[in-house]
Amino acid sequence: MSYTNVPAANVKAAGFAPPDVLSPELRQVIVAQGSMALDGAQGAVGWYGYINDAPSPDDATLPQMVGTPASPAEAQKTEPDKNTYLVLENQKGADPNYDYGTHFLFQGHEVAGVVNGQKTSFITRINLDADIAHRVTLLATTDSSGHPIAGIDGSTWDPWAKRLLFTTENASTPTYAATAAYPSTVTDVSGALGRGGYEGIQDDSKGNIWIVEDIGGSGKAGTTAKRPNSFVYRYVPEKPGDLANGKLQVLQVWDNGHPVTFASQEAINAPDQVDLRTYGKTFQTTWVTIHDTATDGNAPFSANTLAKAADGTPFKRPENGQFRPGSQFKEFYFDETGDTNSTSPENGTAGGWTSIFKLVQKSPSADTGQLSLFYQSKSATVAGLDNVTFLSNNLITFVEDAGDTLHTQRKALDSGFIWDVTQDYSTGLQPVRWLAEGRDPSATLDSAAGGFGRNEGDNEITGVHVSNGDPGPEGLLGAQVPNLWNSGDKWRWFYTQQHGDNFTWQIVLASQHPSENDG
Repeated sequence: MSYTNVPAANVKAAGFAPPDVLSPELRQVIVAQGSMALDGAQGAVGWYGYINDAPSPDDATLPQMVGTPASPAEAQKTEPDKNTYLVLENQKGADPNYDYGTHFLFQGHEVAGVVNGQKTSFITRINLDADIAHRVTLLATTDSSGHPIAGIDGSTWDPWAKRLLFTTENASTPTYAATAAYPSTVTDVSGALGRGGYEGIQDDSKGNIWIVEDIGGSGKAGTTAKRPNSFVYRYVPEKPGDLANGKLQVLQVWDNGHPVTFASQEAINAPDQVDLRTYGKTFQTTWVTIHDTATDGNAPFSANTLAKAADGTPFKRPENGQFRPGSQFKEFYFDETGDTNSTSPENGTAGGWTSIFKLVQKSPSADTGQLSLFYQSKSATVAGLDNVTFLSNNLITFVEDAGDTLHTQRKALDSGFIWDVTQDYSTGLQPVRWLAEGRDPSATLDSAAGGFGRNEGDNEITGVHVSNGDPGPEGLLGAQVPNLWNSGDKWRWFYTQQHGDNFTWQIVLASQHPSENDG
């Protein structure tokens, strides 16, 4: 299927809250929103997108979801992040007499709020077959040791461990494994997988776990260009599903006979950095072991620190990646968010706007491979790419998280784009925009009022996810070619409009839902 290009992003302007605009072939349907009460609520943790740490002046049991100049307190918006879709039998919830169905969408929440004096985030499950009262179930607010859950970014399902894996994008907080059952048992697995600015996480067909890190680097020579400071990792378990025993490796890329390292990318438009983002060049890669539980033990450790010491290759915030369906897990595509600032001197040359890389290996467990540039943006039109999913064997979508600063600079909100991986983008060919994201009134007010001291302005596209929900190894992202529009509702496409009212959407065909509007 082809998708019609949406000609322009929505304009960012003070007080302006435009609707989302999708390719005319598509519609979107709300499956959850931030104001939904949680099934199994726990005190202040009682709503899908809010923690009640700022009660309504009229009823202290309810959060003040929208601040106003007259009442500037605003509850913490928890920002449900990456989505993981699973089809499961016999799932329970807080109501023992309710049938929760079989189709579920799991999220970790990125931002923690203060509950009983401690910063707490949580894990939720959207019950897609359920009514509103049972639509979103609270699965966990603490781990198995009783510690509050830290803010979560990435998620995936490990079919061998039968655990959800959650990343926290913070070198001081855990990497989690969680059961899908209610209530969820959540354990810290960072003694083997490590801790870092982890975001994207994905299993391959051999049971290895690929992790993509997002840590912004320091500014270069007083400019808005940021030094590459984030790595791509692979966890190799002793056997598939073992989250306690294995090796963590970092990707190392070679250029002109030497590895591209943190030290070699200190200068503005450093030669190594520009080379990697040059069309037509191919670079040899190798995986370097930085931690082995057999010799290094199981204490949590900083992966970022070890990656630098081992001369791993850092990128400009490579937030997410995914295997190409039908490639037998031999092709892995990942993005760089970049500098998210229109004044960066590395825009269009060294990944400042955004880049997409293609890593090819003979097998997912191979120790070596080849890296090449698939796409580098040359303008603010495409910038700050973040989440990713394949729509077919050839079509891949990346969505923007450009940030409020760049939104203001370019006077444009975020968009979702589609690339064809069989095409050559060095010719100036550009991706198709399938979504010009709008801005809900809550996010518009936050943008004007500085988030009332706690929440982000503007909406962000996150959690873009296409899956058939198969919980076995055959359901791994990349194991099967998505068949979105020719298999009934077996394959589903979701994303979350993060910040603001925190809507989570399912994308459907316009021809099947003609009464649904674009927003």
